[in-house]
Amino acid sequence: MSDAEAALPTTVPIAVVGAGTMGSGIALVAAKAGHKVLLHDANAEAIQRGLDGLRSGLDRLVAKGKMTAAERDAQLGRIAPTPDVDAVAPAGLVIEAIIEDFGIKRDLFRRIEAAVAPDAILATNTSSLSVTALAAVLSRPERFVGVHFFNPAPILPLVEIVSGHLTAPAVAATAFATCRAWGKTPVHCRSTPGFIVNRVARPFYGETLRLLTEGAASPATLDAILREAGGFRMGPCELMDMIGHDINYAVTRTVYELLFQDPRYKPSLVQKELVDSGLLGRKSGRGFFDYADGATAPAPDDAPAGPRPARAVIEGDLGPAAALAALADAAGLTVERRDGTGLVRLDGATLALTDGRCATERMAEAGGPSVLFDLALDYGTAKRVAIARADQAPATATAAAAGFFQALGKSVSVLDDAPGLVVMRTVAMIVNEAVDAAHQQVASIDDIDLSMLKGVNYPRGPLAWCDSLGAARVATVIDSLGRTYGEDRYRASPLLKRHALTGRSFH
Repeated sequence: MSDAEAALPTTVPIAVVGAGTMGSGIALVAAKAGHKVLLHDANAEAIQRGLDGLRSGLDRLVAKGKMTAAERDAQLGRIAPTPDVDAVAPAGLVIEAIIEDFGIKRDLFRRIEAAVAPDAILATNTSSLSVTALAAVLSRPERFVGVHFFNPAPILPLVEIVSGHLTAPAVAATAFATCRAWGKTPVHCRSTPGFIVNRVARPFYGETLRLLTEGAASPATLDAILREAGGFRMGPCELMDMIGHDINYAVTRTVYELLFQDPRYKPSLVQKELVDSGLLGRKSGRGFFDYADGATAPAPDDAPAGPRPARAVIEGDLGPAAALAALADAAGLTVERRDGTGLVRLDGATLALTDGRCATERMAEAGGPSVLFDLALDYGTAKRVAIARADQAPATATAAAAGFFQALGKSVSVLDDAPGLVVMRTVAMIVNEAVDAAHQQVASIDDIDLSMLKGVNYPRGPLAWCDSLGAARVATVIDSLGRTYGEDRYRASPLLKRHALTGRSFH
C-alpha cells in the first residue's frame, strides 16, 4: 500500500487534545493539510490562548508576505474549539498533547476510547512515557500509537511514529503516511525509553555536563568548541538553557530510570543544582547564562597568541585531521612529511589527535605527544580547535600548539587534560548510542540518522559520522574513556565492536 493509500483523507476529522503550544501547533499542521480539526482542552481559556497564539503567528506570516490573509483564515477556520472531550467522537485520529503524567493520560484515553468509533486511531504525543504502557489501559490497544512531534510542530519536520508492543502495523503505517501527507518527515521506531532522538541525544548534554563537573572548561567555551569545531548549531549549555533545565533534567532522569539506571544516562549534579536553585534557563532569566536585560553573553576562553612555527613535521597519517597538512601549506608554513604514527612535530611541542586517552597518559609513552588536539567536523571550515597539554609538558608546549593552529586561522581553546577532549568524546558517545539503538532494533540505521538530522539539526547523522571516522577509531575512543574512568558508562556497543573488527560501514 502506498503512502497516499494509507494516509487518512482530508475528509476525515482530526482531534487534538491539549491546546498548549504543542497541541495547538499540531492542530495547525493538520488544518494546513486540509483537515477539519477539533481542538479540545479541559481549560476553555487554554483553547482560546492556543487559537490566539496561532492567529498571531499566522498574522506575522501574512505581514511578511509568506501567506495570504485568505490562506490564514482558511486554516484557522478549519480548527473548531471543542470544550467537551466527548465531542471528539467524529475524529478518525485523536492526538493527545497534554502534560507528561501517566495517570492523567491513562484516564483521558479511557474516556476518548469510549467516545470515538471502533476504527479511530488513538495517538499520544508523549516524548518520554511508554506507548506500550499507555496502550495497556485500552480495550483495543492495537489502535494506539505514538506520534511524537518536535516543538515548534508547524516548523520542525520530524515526527517519531512509535509502535507499542501491541500496535497494529497498519495503524503505524496510517500514522506514518498521514504525517508524510502533512508535509512532515516521519520515522518508525519502537516504544523504548527516549524513542530515537531523546535517547541518542543524551550524550550531547551528558558529556558537556561531565566536563563541567571536572572543570575542564567554562560553559561558554564548551559551547563554542561544539559549535565552531563540532559543527553543531547550538552548544549544549545554551540549548539546555533554551529547553529549560527542569525539562531536560526530567527527560534524563526518566530515561535513566526506565533503562534500569544504566550509567550511560546518569543525571548530572551540575544540572540538578541549577534546577534546585530555580535557574532553569531562558524562562527563568538565568541558567548557565544570564538572560536579564542588558546582560552580556560570556565569551569563550581563547588562548593568547602563540609563536608562529618555523616548520611543521607531519609524521604518518593524521586520520580525520589529514586536512591539517594542506592547511599548513596554504598558510605558508614550511611543512615536512615523514613516515610515522600520526604526529605533528613543532619546535617545542608534539601534537596528536585525541584517541580518548588524556595527554598525560600519551606523553608517558616513549615519543608520545605533549599536546592533544580535538576532532573537528571539517578542519578546513572549523573556526576553533581545542587542545590539552600533558601534565609533564612545559607551558611552552601549549603556546607552541596554539601558535600552530592560530597560523591556520583558528581560535584555540585550551582545556584541562580531559580524556577525549570535547568534540571527539561527545561524537563518539553519540555514535555509540546510535549504534546501540540500531543494535537493539529501536529503529533502522537510516531512520536514526534522519531523526538526528531533522529532529535536532545535527551536522551529520551519527552512523554516517561513524562511517567517516571509522568504527575502529570510535571504539578505541570509547574503550580509552572506559579505562580512564573505570565506569560502565563508557562501554562500546557490541555492534560497534563488530564493525570495528570487520571494517564494515553502516551505509
